[in-house]
Amino acid sequence: MILSFKNKTLVFILLIYFGTILLIKSQNQSKTSFTTAADQPELYLPLLKNKKVIVAANQTSLLNNKKHLVDFLVENHISIQSIFAPEHGFRGTADAGEHVKSGVDKKTGLPIVSLYGDNKKPKAEYLKGADIILFDIQDVGVRFYTYISTLSYIMEAAAENNLEVIVLDRPNPHDGYTDGPMMKNQWKSFVGLHNVPVVYGLTIGEYGKMVNGEKWLKNGVTAKYTLIPMANYHKQQRYGISDKPSPNLPNDKSINLYPSLCFFEGTQVSVGRGTDLPFQIYGSPWTKNLPYQFTPKPTEGAKDPFLNGKLCYGENLSNYSEDLRELNLGWLLKAYKDYKNPEQDFFLRNLFFDKLAGSDELRKQIIAGKSEKEIRKSWRKDLDQFEKIRQKYLIYPN
Repeated sequence: MILSFKNKTLVFILLIYFGTILLIKSQNQSKTSFTTAADQPELYLPLLKNKKVIVAANQTSLLNNKKHLVDFLVENHISIQSIFAPEHGFRGTADAGEHVKSGVDKKTGLPIVSLYGDNKKPKAEYLKGADIILFDIQDVGVRFYTYISTLSYIMEAAAENNLEVIVLDRPNPHDGYTDGPMMKNQWKSFVGLHNVPVVYGLTIGEYGKMVNGEKWLKNGVTAKYTLIPMANYHKQQRYGISDKPSPNLPNDKSINLYPSLCFFEGTQVSVGRGTDLPFQIYGSPWTKNLPYQFTPKPTEGAKDPFLNGKLCYGENLSNYSEDLRELNLGWLLKAYKDYKNPEQDFFLRNLFFDKLAGSDELRKQIIAGKSEKEIRKSWRKDLDQFEKIRQKYLIYPN
């Protein structure tokens, strides 16, 4: 049968229509079938049976039904010895950098050991009698966000005391790309333990695998390391997370902007701690040519915010819609250029900026008036070298 031009056109339109419907359906199925490791208990409960377990967890350690992992394990008769809590504490309410005390979980009666207090690395006495450390904490995929440092110290202590580490993997909101300056040895600290760029493009489970594989733990020790993977996860896809990973990253917008804006934490510029828009605005009393105004005041998670009570001039980025796949240095360079304060330098005297950046190079480039293009070009060699390492540890489609 020969179709007329009109009929051929109709058939072509119908094919496009139904093809589009199938594609959308397929994409939706892909999104709905994504599953965190915590929501696949059949993969990890058998590994915990008849073992004494320490759980490294916080407020993000939730199953899809919003039940906390610790409560779920107790219900399934897993023998939990204690809970390890990272920066911001087990319930995630402490300020950034605030000393977190050990204590007891009121709901379960389990002892909580702070790994953001007197000790950031678990002592041998904390591990005595345990067989496994189960780690389930939502990361944000940025070098100076401290949960990867907590994981590294847990792995190191476990290796030294013959314990197994099991990581329940979760999405990385900045997955699928690498960017920023590289950490250099002289500037290593808890906000940067390893020679990786600011954005490293690995889930927290892959990151631990890299730390082990590259022998980056103290004295080159390696941990017995088991990674429970997510199902149907893709590095270019963006997934919702279980709960805000810390008090001042309250939503996807703040997390998206975090790698670019966190550099301000080493300057005389506020990133909105003590406002309703943390990590979605920036400004200071000395950048008066910028259009947005705000005044930091004490809030939960920012009890004494930087520039508390001072009128700041800056920018409101809360409606910034682009899904960032690279650092935006424009805001930092703009604030530096506009900063007018004869009494205080733009960069804090303690040079915390250099710890965030990984060396003193970025600070010196900004002072020298280098353009964003010139600065980004200086990162290229290190990023290319790191990519060769990163590729070895990818377990999800990139």
